[in-house]
Amino acid sequence: MKHRLIELILERSFKFTEEPTFKLASGKMSNFYFNCKPTTLNSEGMYLVGNLLYEIIQGRKRWKGVKAVGGLTLGADPVANAVAYTFYLKGAPLEAFVVRKTPKKHGTMLWIEGNVKESDKVIIVEDVITTGGSSKEAIARAKECGLKVMGVIVLIDRQEGGREEIEAMGLPYKALLTKKEIFGLYKKRGKGTKAQRGKEEKDLVPLCLQK
Repeated sequence: MKHRLIELILERSFKFTEEPTFKLASGKMSNFYFNCKPTTLNSEGMYLVGNLLYEIIQGRKRWKGVKAVGGLTLGADPVANAVAYTFYLKGAPLEAFVVRKTPKKHGTMLWIEGNVKESDKVIIVEDVITTGGSSKEAIARAKECGLKVMGVIVLIDRQEGGREEIEAMGLPYKALLTKKEIFGLYKKRGKGTKAQRGKEEKDLVPLCLQK
């Protein structure tokens, strides 16, 4: 199941160039980029992510009693939804929540959306972690709203300091996949010709942005 998820990520969510042309959320430039949404919003991807993270959460005693999973919108949203839905199918209901980047401008003006309440135990989820900035922001907002953060789970760890930042906060951390694992299969499959890589990169660009 994990191997299939890596294949899906390489097919739908991975871009690589010889020069660092991708600007990350951290502000750093990189020659590779993971856009997980084409995978996490895909039906097979949802199934794989939900089941793999279900196994991780259920396998740790310290995460017993967790009421919900969620993280900073937008990348964390499909991950949290997949996990919550899988828990429901397994007969162990779990809520999902969304941490806004800015508070709602009208109505309840909330930072966090979802069926969570003060003192609930929650796990912060993220699609990709680089330096840990997005996860730390989600943790801070969750704590401000009275939630008890029990740990962080990420779909992909770029292995650029994010794990260390989270663990320095005293929180349990788990990455489903690492850059090393994904690159291992990428190299094993072969990079292909320049023309093939160009086609793959174009296929990953939304039609509205293709020239």
